[in-house]
Amino acid sequence: MSRKIGVTQSPGADGMTDSFLWAPSPVRVAASQMVAFAAEAQRRHGLTLADSQALHAWSVTDRDNFWNLVWDFCGVIGDKGGLRRSVDSDQMPGARFFPDAKLNFAENLLRRKTDGDAMVFRGEDKVRSRMTHAELHALVSRLQQALTAAGIGVGDRVAAMLPNRPEAVALMLAVTSIGAIWSSCSPDFGERGVIDRFGQIEPKIFIASDGYWYNGKRIDVADKVRAIAAQLPSASKVVIVPYVGGAKGLAEALSGGVTLEAFITPFGPKPVTFTRLPFDHPIYILYSSGTTGVPKCIVHGAGGTLLQHLKEHRLHCDLRTGDRFFYFTTLGWVMWNWLVSGLASGATLMLFDGSPLGPSPNILFDYAQEEKFTFFGTSAKFIDSCKKEGLAPRQTHDLSSIKMILSTGSPLAAESFEYVYRFIKSDMHLNLMSGGTEIGGCFVGGDPTRPVYAGEIQGPYLGMAVDVWNDDGLPVRGAKGELVCTAPFPSMPVQFWNDPDGRKYHAAYFEHFPGVWCHGDFAQWTKHGGMVIHGRSDATLNPGGVRIGTAEIYAQVEQIPEVVEAICIGQDWDHDVRVVLFVRLRPGVELDDALRDTIRVKIRSGASPRHVPARIVQITDIPRTRSGKITELAVRDVVHGRPVKNVEALANPEALALYEDLPELRA
Repeated sequence: MSRKIGVTQSPGADGMTDSFLWAPSPVRVAASQMVAFAAEAQRRHGLTLADSQALHAWSVTDRDNFWNLVWDFCGVIGDKGGLRRSVDSDQMPGARFFPDAKLNFAENLLRRKTDGDAMVFRGEDKVRSRMTHAELHALVSRLQQALTAAGIGVGDRVAAMLPNRPEAVALMLAVTSIGAIWSSCSPDFGERGVIDRFGQIEPKIFIASDGYWYNGKRIDVADKVRAIAAQLPSASKVVIVPYVGGAKGLAEALSGGVTLEAFITPFGPKPVTFTRLPFDHPIYILYSSGTTGVPKCIVHGAGGTLLQHLKEHRLHCDLRTGDRFFYFTTLGWVMWNWLVSGLASGATLMLFDGSPLGPSPNILFDYAQEEKFTFFGTSAKFIDSCKKEGLAPRQTHDLSSIKMILSTGSPLAAESFEYVYRFIKSDMHLNLMSGGTEIGGCFVGGDPTRPVYAGEIQGPYLGMAVDVWNDDGLPVRGAKGELVCTAPFPSMPVQFWNDPDGRKYHAAYFEHFPGVWCHGDFAQWTKHGGMVIHGRSDATLNPGGVRIGTAEIYAQVEQIPEVVEAICIGQDWDHDVRVVLFVRLRPGVELDDALRDTIRVKIRSGASPRHVPARIVQITDIPRTRSGKITELAVRDVVHGRPVKNVEALANPEALALYEDLPELRA
């Protein structure tokens, strides 16, 4: 058993507490992979490492030996290709890790060939399925052959708009096994949102489902799939994955359309082959939130993604072969990519698609009990929703198998920490993580050897030279500042797509502090060596832990004739962020309920349900910079009662007064 305490103190004015909640027992610490890894580091390099904080210090100062040890300790399948572990190791961007290595991402995830489940799936209460390791290998083999026959090869892009089902995982593995590049989103994205992403990368194949289930309702996406396929001329084939019963008809209505079954029918299972490629060869294209335009296409490499995920899973989560690994996510969030890498540690993936609170608020806890989850991954929004629903799973469900609850996406309030330990499970590790799509992983998060304090992330992840800096580029303690990373790491993006000179990439992370990664989070160190994330320091919206961009909202709103222009912000509200949209309307037009409904429907259908604002407010002027750009950060600061920086840069600073203390934003 582990030591735990269920009494906390109220947070202070800065949102921080000194509330000890739980600590692992000495036996649990000694058995952790973190301790085993530290012992191997000491043996190999003659070190004396008193604790995980000393291990972290070594990991960021001797990066070559650290990442080399991660490769060996986690049993990466591949060839290191010589003695070089990095080149230009102090350049950020520019550093390259394992420059002579060759590996294949899918080969590492398909390493487990024993009997038993590779994946278990629940589609709300509508669909249940299981896929064994043998069945997964067979499906990947048939998909690999079909993709090759369709002309897919090294470097080609395959784009998918799918629910979180086993077939999606198998498709990704087949694509990356031959050196092609996988990119995905979820089927609730609007037509424009999908085209803004996939249109940039020119996929050779587009894969989509015939629909999905959400909150008990069947959602048909046939019209949307037809419209998207018509705008992807590079995709000579459209593969339809059946889910809600309309696949055959949809495939027949599409040029180049084929059902998944018909796509693989000509091919029988045989051993999967793996094309080993350089360490930085692209496997994923993920997307920024689209705050200032169409989303940026972030290219991630095989080796960096694999090493980062293995390190986080094995060392920080203590994930092991046979664990039953769940994370609530969609294919439009980086946590899907993070989850599926659990296969590389021998875990069984527990997949779910649909509403996390419907048709029953207990649906995920029912699933956890039935399938004996060992890891339960979710978001701060879900935990807060459970608290508001008055759920007490500790009293209604057998969750004895759960070793860890993980949360990411947005900060978790201190009282929600307490709720988890009091009402979900008292003896388990609550692991808060924070990182992002940009790095395919985390900067800070859990440590299986250290205590958990309410409201705090336990500390920096190994190999990540994380710090908090003020605007002058100086480290700060006990105060909020910018979350930075001062040294390179393997999962930095390989590049942005269509950014040949790297200007967009550099501007995204390295303009604020040259040579240092500036992530766009307000952060603060705690006296325990942990960290509190206070939210975004840029204009990205983050409702419910899902990062979305304002530009995607504007693209829809500005099509409405009554709307002249709009500005959108995220307002901190009830331990989360809610989307607030301000609209300037045509003369004589008033914002009534009918127009609000029109705006919401347009955003929901054209972008996604997550983009729909919680509040829509009429405004008469929008502040702009002297170059004519609207300034979301200034509006956000005014709404939150914070001083506005660089007022002198505004062409119409008087407009800021229109956003002060608005009654519509008090409830």
